[in-house]
Amino acid sequence: MFVDTARIFVQSGAGGNGMVSFRREKYVPAGGPNGGDGGRGGDVVIVADANLNTLQAFRRQRHFRAQRGQDGMNNRKSGRDGENLEIRVPPGTIIREEAGGSILADLKHDGDRVVVARGGKGGKGNAHFATPTRQAPRFAQPGQPGEERWLELELRLLADVGLAGFPNAGKSTLLARVSAARPEVAAYPFTTLTPQLGVVDLGDEGSFVIADVPGLIEGAHAGVGLGHDFLRHLQRTRLIVHVVDAAGSEGRDPVSDLRILRQELECYDPELAARRAVIVANKIDLIPAAERTRALQGIKHEAEFGQTPLFPISAVTGEGVRELLLYLLQEVKKAASVDTQEESLALLASPKPHLRAGRRAPSFTITRQDGCFVVVGLERLVERYDLTDEEAARELALRFYRLGLEDELRAAGAKPGDTVIIGDCEFELED
Repeated sequence: MFVDTARIFVQSGAGGNGMVSFRREKYVPAGGPNGGDGGRGGDVVIVADANLNTLQAFRRQRHFRAQRGQDGMNNRKSGRDGENLEIRVPPGTIIREEAGGSILADLKHDGDRVVVARGGKGGKGNAHFATPTRQAPRFAQPGQPGEERWLELELRLLADVGLAGFPNAGKSTLLARVSAARPEVAAYPFTTLTPQLGVVDLGDEGSFVIADVPGLIEGAHAGVGLGHDFLRHLQRTRLIVHVVDAAGSEGRDPVSDLRILRQELECYDPELAARRAVIVANKIDLIPAAERTRALQGIKHEAEFGQTPLFPISAVTGEGVRELLLYLLQEVKKAASVDTQEESLALLASPKPHLRAGRRAPSFTITRQDGCFVVVGLERLVERYDLTDEEAARELALRFYRLGLEDELRAAGAKPGDTVIIGDCEFELED
């Protein structure tokens, strides 16, 4: 079964907790704190693997969790980091965050990888907090929790040329003729139920990848028929081939079919309708030679109107097929050259990061809501301290002071006694 969409839950590993420990050895009366740090939690990484061609595996498993970091130990021993969890998907997979629908990554090539959930940092042991004025800290940091989110995976086939047409227009026959792919070919509608890929090898001339998607019908962009779920696969192609039944063997008008195809592509994605296209008038072997000129006149007029090349062929006998393939190869090479130049220009035009001179800008923002001051950006810092421990709370207050939080709050209009909210915690501003 071909599966091109999936929904999965990912959760990175939490960081290990720091250790509260003191050195206790014979003849060492003032050992001091020696608690080690917790290990870092493992990341969840999605990797493109050329050995895969479907998202079928995610129907059996949808939840993925990376390993947690080990807690710190005594004698300043740090805990072991959690192992990263790699999830393998086919090249051409788009990763989208379910909440908000933003695209996190587009893994086009084998080996492309992206971290979709970063592991939590390990907590620091009490050995980190020893100072000349605080020689025996009895607190340590807990590990940070890992990130978790629901993701939507969408597979779009990577092909140079895409075949689009109505059912029984001969797309599968053409794919079988020009490549080693062996799609099912039969004389009933919707024979092709899943997208098919094939490699066209023209020897020394070159090669390209061609894709056949299930037959489209009128209203496909709105969910009618079997082809609406697979229109996305045409978005990857550099060239779209409109295949029509020139002989009208199924009782359909090829000119009307061609117009409907263009309309469906326009409604689904206007960029598809504007992409390079070729019209293939298939099944000319069913038209008597003396009548071909008249039979193809309407299709030829439609092609000239849209300034689109027309190739009459017979996928069964092979007539006209090689001329079509040579033209497609040249167009694919031109498109590939343009794409490479556009990517290079995009890299040159991308803004370069710069360093801010002078004092670093605050890493948090302050807003006023219902008489309280809400601080956004320091939630992760607060999570790293156990506020039920007096020493830990004092250390957090010192961190706030060093970050300039009190000055920023006063600049925002906060006065002693006002409530300050950071994450799930409430604080009271004091002098």
